Amino acid sequence: MVSLLPRIERLSSRVVRVLGCNPGPMTLQGTNTYLVGTGHRRVLIDTGEPAIPEYISCLKQALSEFNVSIQEILVTHWHRDHTGGIPDICKNIPDDSAYRISKLPRVPHCEETIEGGHKYFYLKDGDVIQTEGATLRVLYTPGHTDDHMILHLEEENAVFSGDCILGEGTTVIEDLYDYMKTLKRLLEMKPDLIYPGHGPVVRDANTRIQNYISHRIAREQQIINVFQKNAGKSYTSSELVKIVYKPSVAKHGYLERNLANTDQPPTGKKQSEGCLSGVLDYYGPDSHMKLHVAEEGTSDKRKVWKLQMRRQVAMFSISV
Repeated sequence: MVSLLPRIERLSSRVVRVLGCNPGPMTLQGTNTYLVGTGHRRVLIDTGEPAIPEYISCLKQALSEFNVSIQEILVTHWHRDHTGGIPDICKNIPDDSAYRISKLPRVPHCEETIEGGHKYFYLKDGDVIQTEGATLRVLYTPGHTDDHMILHLEEENAVFSGDCILGEGTTVIEDLYDYMKTLKRLLEMKPDLIYPGHGPVVRDANTRIQNYISHRIAREQQIINVFQKNAGKSYTSSELVKIVYKPSVAKHGYLERNLANTDQPPTGKKQSEGCLSGVLDYYGPDSHMKLHVAEEGTSDKRKVWKLQMRRQVAMFSISV
């Protein structure tokens, strides 16, 4: 059951959540944006989507209600539902000086543009952002995207998880190998609380992280089982979705994207062959499981993936 979240809610003495007013199947009730700190000047984490006047009204209301202003803007990753509101905020809620708008750089690095001529200030892993009553430490957490970061709120031992951990359900992944390393890093942190990019606050933080790890391992094993039982057979990503996921769930297109993501990011760089390859390459180059790529031919424009597993060879393909 989806939790019903108020548009504006004070979650702690130093955290106020303002909903992005952009509900949808991928955003739940909408993107969570957060005003962080205890003083007059607060850090804003994430900005929702572009051209959502309801969000700008809610953000203005929250600033007025708590008698605060925006010190600077942090975005957890490049996705439009987290960065899209930046131009509207700069235009409709101006500051005496231009906001510093910060994020981690894309990998490989490329210059990112913001509508209106604004520029990103690029952070790095371990950087600290401070405001009155709050210390935010940057942690590089790739997997969902190549530039994803979480922010550790030291005063509460809480993390603003972006789309790495959601308040409900699981997230779409760009690179499973990186994502699993990210989850293990989070587990080692032992946070008390998670403020997610979508959905309600996660109060059983370590249990949720462990459940995410277990879920991914189980999915991985399901996919490997298909290849073990059907050596030599080819599959498209949609065929794998129908096998691995229940029919009532597999009808959603984003699951196919989660298995074999062939979307093109704005940089034009192909995502790292998607989650399907990530599943198979998870154990790394020195293990018993290796992934090889070969062109099957230009006639049907398909890529063939070859999984070698304890002398057993399985073949499968992904439409591109």
